[in-house]
Amino acid sequence: MKDRIALVTGASRGLGAAMAEELAAQGWHVVAVARTSGGLEELDDRVKARAAPGSLTLAAMDICDDAALRQLCRSIHDRWGRLDLWAHTAIFAAPLTPAGHADAKDWDRSVATNLRATGLLISYVEPLLLAAATGTALFFDDPRGGAKFFGAYGATKAGQIALARSWAAETVKTGPRVLIAPPAPMPTATRARFFPGEDRSPLTDPRLEATRLVALV
Repeated sequence: MKDRIALVTGASRGLGAAMAEELAAQGWHVVAVARTSGGLEELDDRVKARAAPGSLTLAAMDICDDAALRQLCRSIHDRWGRLDLWAHTAIFAAPLTPAGHADAKDWDRSVATNLRATGLLISYVEPLLLAAATGTALFFDDPRGGAKFFGAYGATKAGQIALARSWAAETVKTGPRVLIAPPAPMPTATRARFFPGEDRSPLTDPRLEATRLVALV
């Protein structure tokens, strides 16, 4: 797998970081994208400390920046000509609030990150996945749409998965392969914002979950 190329969006922490680390451990070259350069550098340090057979390209950027997205995908095309995997873990988790009290900025950021950026990424990444023998896109479901206080996050996350399901249905015969997986509950920073004070001991280590999810690919 040393010549496999993966793009992980949202790779600085949580499941995204664990996915990037696991892929590198299995010999993939991973383009790791996140807004926080510090988190990406810590990821790089962990991969190097493990003497992983794979490697990373760090791309500190906001996926809501259209020009940066275009440049990212153009750079992947120019350097490798394809993508074997896109794992999309990037998400904006708006604070929990009653639907009638949601902040306009949180709504805008939720739509921009969880819906609009995902749609643009699909259009930019699809040709790169089609250039690979078995190009695969991997999305991560969350069943909180319609749950109380999860309005902005739940609605836009559900919309993201609906978009992924449409893409999956459209590409059954033509490719790329589109997978949607519900990850196990994990002790991530996002979950801690949703459930402060929760007993985290029963939750699944993101590294273990990443190993399971990479096996799907």
